[in-house]
Amino acid sequence: MTHSKARLAAVACLVAGLLLVSPARAQLPTLGDTSDMNSSTERKLGERIARELYRDPDYLDDPVLDEYVLGIWTRLLAAARARGELTPELDNRFAWQVLLGKDRIVNAFALPGGWLGLQLGLVNVTASTDELASVLAHELSHVTQRHISRLMTQQSRQTPWVIGAMILGALAASKNPEAGSALITGGQAAAMQSQLNFSRDMEREADRVGFGVLTQAGYDPHGFVTMFDKLQQASRLNDNGSFPYLRTHPLTTERIAEMQSRQQLAARFAKPRPDLIHAIMVGRSRVLSNPGVDGLRSYVVDGAGATGNPSQRARDVTVLYAAALASSKMRDNVAARKFSDRLASLTSGDAPATRLTNLLMAEIALDAGDAQRAANLLDGADGGRPELVLGSQARLGLGRANEVSQRLQTWVAVHPRDAEAWLLLSKAYAAQGQTLRSIRAEAEAQVAHLDYQAALDRFKAAQEVERRPRTGSFDHIEASIIDTRARQVESLMREQALER
Repeated sequence: MTHSKARLAAVACLVAGLLLVSPARAQLPTLGDTSDMNSSTERKLGERIARELYRDPDYLDDPVLDEYVLGIWTRLLAAARARGELTPELDNRFAWQVLLGKDRIVNAFALPGGWLGLQLGLVNVTASTDELASVLAHELSHVTQRHISRLMTQQSRQTPWVIGAMILGALAASKNPEAGSALITGGQAAAMQSQLNFSRDMEREADRVGFGVLTQAGYDPHGFVTMFDKLQQASRLNDNGSFPYLRTHPLTTERIAEMQSRQQLAARFAKPRPDLIHAIMVGRSRVLSNPGVDGLRSYVVDGAGATGNPSQRARDVTVLYAAALASSKMRDNVAARKFSDRLASLTSGDAPATRLTNLLMAEIALDAGDAQRAANLLDGADGGRPELVLGSQARLGLGRANEVSQRLQTWVAVHPRDAEAWLLLSKAYAAQGQTLRSIRAEAEAQVAHLDYQAALDRFKAAQEVERRPRTGSFDHIEASIIDTRARQVESLMREQALER
């Protein structure tokens, strides 16, 4: 097992263990909230785990995929609020963030405090936005129903030891995968007895609530049914480690029977039409989750075989997008342009798909060192975070740092948890000779990833710059902000120390 896979496997096992530590006693239709853990404590526990996910080499901050997943996640959250599943307290206190991992394993997992982990391997096997939304709705329901905290309450004497062993395992796996796995296995084994029935009830409740949230959000219930069918088929095969989702979310006969009844409801809806946006996201996800040269070459071969048959439009969009991006990763700029031009002809007339094709062309231009072409493709485009990130990279390459800093200052004021935006802002400040602001932006990027020690180191570095002899003007306001933020981060670190 590789270093990165060991760490993510450790965290996934931690979550699996949390969902397997309570005796059977509750029954549907509702399990009720029997948790003694308050939402603030649960949020802090989730942050401790999320901090390790941010540090893992498999963690992926991709503006295009992030925007897509966030769009689904936001609709589901709104639906959960409308149905009363998401209480105002949890809405305000929990993080409600999805972290992407670029591993090819098929997995997604809910963490305490509203964090969600999603591996690109799961995106790769979905055929529509509705299927992906069904998984996210299920995981969201684990959180809104307080499953993790309720299980921890049920096993109040055992749980602290189990959680401690598993968190230690997640940490140890970063240096010694074998030792980390041993710690996790040991922690899990003692918690495996007499809990399966309750776990089944929780899975059934997450299915039931998740199905309601999915349909309330306007997604086609076919997605829930077809995704369940895929998992059911996979569960019949020998487990080769590719579907850890099935180990943490077992398909029991009760769940299968209830899903069969939901098929009747889904049958009332029209069959879904080809989803070009999701087709593009699958193409992107496949390339980013399989960066090896052999894998990239296989995507290029698949792209060359695109037929242009209208009945296979969605499939051709996926393989052409993947071929263009894979060619760019291998520095074959001519092939990348060729595939992206073919993709543009297929997505013409579909505004959202055309926008994503345009973003891909700009990304290809940046990879080829053609910042001017990238800027031309993005200038004047009304978009979101992908345009901001790619546009900032292009403008920095053209020496337009002042323009970049102005745009990013506005963005981070509204989105202070955007680490990538802070790092780009740091580069823009550095290009303008604004050292204090550049260092502070680096520190804020570390805060966004919950690495308070690294953030404090950068704030102290900025304070050292403040104390140096200087001539000319000095940014006293920025220096005051740095001192204030350093004290705030020190306070956060003291809170973390008390939690241990």
